[in-house]
Amino acid sequence: MSKRILIGITYILFCLSVYSQDYNQLTDTGEFTQAGSNKSSKSDTLSSGNKEIPKGLKVWTIDERFGERTAAVPDTMQHMYMNSIFTTGLRGEYNTTGNLGAPRISRIFIDRDETSQFVFTQPYDYFLTPVNKFLFTNTLSPITNISYDECGDRTNGEDHFKAIFGVNAGKKLGVGFKFDYIYGRGYYQNQSTSHFNYTMYGSYLGDRYDAHILLSTNHQKVTENGGITDDRYITHPEAFDDNFRESEIPTVLEQNWNRNDNQHIFFTHRYNLGFNRKVKMTEEEIAARKFAIASQKENETNKAKEEARKKAIKEGREFDENAYDEKKTFSGRPDNAIIAGDEPADTTNTASDRIVLDKTAADSLLNVHIDDKNVANVDTAWMKDEYVPVTSFIHTLKFDNYRRIYQAYRTPENYYANTFPVNEKFEGDSIYDKTNHYSLKNTFAIALLEGFNKWAKAGLRAFVTSDLRHFSLPDSLGGTSSYNEHNLSVGGQLIKKQGTTLHYDVTAEAWLAGEDAGQLKVDANADLNFRLFNDTVTLAARMFFYRLNPTFYYRHYHSKHFWWDNDGLSKEIRTRIEGVFSLRRTHTTLRVAIDDLKDYTYLSQSYTITDNFNRAGNVVSVKQCSGNINLFTLQLSQDFKFGPLNWENQITYQKSSNEEVLPVPLLNIYTNLYFKFKVARVLSVDLGADLRYFTKYKALDYSPALGQYTVQDNGENNVEIGNYPYVNVYANLHLKHTRFFIMMSHVNASAGEYFLVPHYPLNGRVLRFGVSWNFFN
Repeated sequence: MSKRILIGITYILFCLSVYSQDYNQLTDTGEFTQAGSNKSSKSDTLSSGNKEIPKGLKVWTIDERFGERTAAVPDTMQHMYMNSIFTTGLRGEYNTTGNLGAPRISRIFIDRDETSQFVFTQPYDYFLTPVNKFLFTNTLSPITNISYDECGDRTNGEDHFKAIFGVNAGKKLGVGFKFDYIYGRGYYQNQSTSHFNYTMYGSYLGDRYDAHILLSTNHQKVTENGGITDDRYITHPEAFDDNFRESEIPTVLEQNWNRNDNQHIFFTHRYNLGFNRKVKMTEEEIAARKFAIASQKENETNKAKEEARKKAIKEGREFDENAYDEKKTFSGRPDNAIIAGDEPADTTNTASDRIVLDKTAADSLLNVHIDDKNVANVDTAWMKDEYVPVTSFIHTLKFDNYRRIYQAYRTPENYYANTFPVNEKFEGDSIYDKTNHYSLKNTFAIALLEGFNKWAKAGLRAFVTSDLRHFSLPDSLGGTSSYNEHNLSVGGQLIKKQGTTLHYDVTAEAWLAGEDAGQLKVDANADLNFRLFNDTVTLAARMFFYRLNPTFYYRHYHSKHFWWDNDGLSKEIRTRIEGVFSLRRTHTTLRVAIDDLKDYTYLSQSYTITDNFNRAGNVVSVKQCSGNINLFTLQLSQDFKFGPLNWENQITYQKSSNEEVLPVPLLNIYTNLYFKFKVARVLSVDLGADLRYFTKYKALDYSPALGQYTVQDNGENNVEIGNYPYVNVYANLHLKHTRFFIMMSHVNASAGEYFLVPHYPLNGRVLRFGVSWNFFN
């Protein structure tokens, strides 16, 4: 480890020594400003003879149904970068089996995603990026981001490498790729993880036609150890004669693996019908126009100057560069501006179509300010043609292909309660459970867009979706059973996103035919923004009503030791009302939610712990709670700032009416206290410590054979976890293009109940290092 620390320190010193100029700064709109630029400054490339690579980046996400773009912020912020490496989440709100890339589930119920059809990859949402969270890019010059974090050594520890590249071919076409690799060897026995992702993406943004494509492939392998045999190795190590290191603590399973391979294709495109109109340029567009004018005229001037030099040499006379630069001309069109001293010597323009200006007058014109209330007086050079779409015809295609294998060569005696006849690839206690699934979804939509005239206060969309799903499972005859489900649904949306005061959208979808016939989903969102006492107040609300068929693997699953066909499951009904109140100036956010669940469907697991601390009689089954379950959630986020001292807090209160079926901790707390300052005016430093804590509760257990989180069903032997603080100490730094950190995680590690999942302890005290570097080519 000392060698790695030395390398890290050397790297930091290298960064400090080589960076001496200002680079792009991130704006609050999710864009990078031009290198060395300042919006309030009148100095720009027109007054500089140096050429710079243009640096600028916009990112956005897209809606999975309509391909609608939503502006986002690039993943380049210093704040909380050190916590982005954890599977447990930025604020430690996820339960996990302990290792990097391990399966996880949120303790905050309202933050859990809707159950997907292929449940086996859902616990890996730290690694697998859904379509609606993927960042598409548009960049002025090629951009590369390389991130790496690590801890431990070759025997144990964790490594995570990620590379992202984006480039544009003109203003409209952008492409790129992402490479992501996780290798967590783990600090405990038999818990290694290995995840590989490669994603390619592209976008075309035209006036009448735009399209997005996303192609990705993932390979995941997780070693399952079933937890440690005896919790006392962690809670009461003094009970043992020997002092066991983490890697020496015995685990329940060995030579057991879960493997997931999946490939995805997503393509959305639309054709817009509309009209053209003249609109004023934005400040950013004016700056871009200035940059283009400067580049064009600099090239023209240098070319004319070189031609004059060659002509003088050819005629046998001396070229007087000072005399050449004394002439000052300016054409009648701002687009063809020639600043003082830049015009060619042998110009042929006449006085009638030429205006002579000095450099100050030229800069004054080029820095013209747009008056919002008097657009008619703006020079047409600072106006642009805008295509206003009125109607859009949208098509979205999504294809997902999955394969999951649970493979085991050695299983403890009597570990499972049941054994079923399946096609065995291995003999004896070996296991080879395999299932495949693919889905092809097509959505066709027509949209009447908001904003094309003053009467169009909202947009209106209608859509129809075809969803073809295929599943395969082993059967009892040694073969394979295939299941095909084809669903047809229709829906509509009323939406208003423009403006700054009020936004809302209401979406409804009903299933007309297929396995899911009778399903209904209604989502409604709204937010109101207004000024109050020199502060910006935001009131946001969300409501949904879902009546959904339990997904396929809750209805059917076949394997060597678990088997069910639940054709009689009722549709699950979920209702939520949620409100958010936030004050921007005081950094206060209050979130309140009420959930009501009927026929809640879940996985239940039971087993016994034997005298020699093995597990026996393991059973996992699907259950439904026929009654109603109510859940109340109250979450307060409050940040304070006292000079260089910052204190950030998030406290979540949850109360479930049925803790046996829907267990949640009563309190979940995250607090972060740090000093924020700069060194030598270029190195930004966050130096502090943060803490995670939740109250004791009967947390979800984990089933290695399914790779899923389950409700404990062991009666009096159910295990409670929690009431233990996890503290990290860190230095989080940012220098020009580079973010890096050094951290001691779980610095307070000692004998205690530091479990996030029953029988799966968290890592002890670990020194970590990470770096993320942006390159503009």
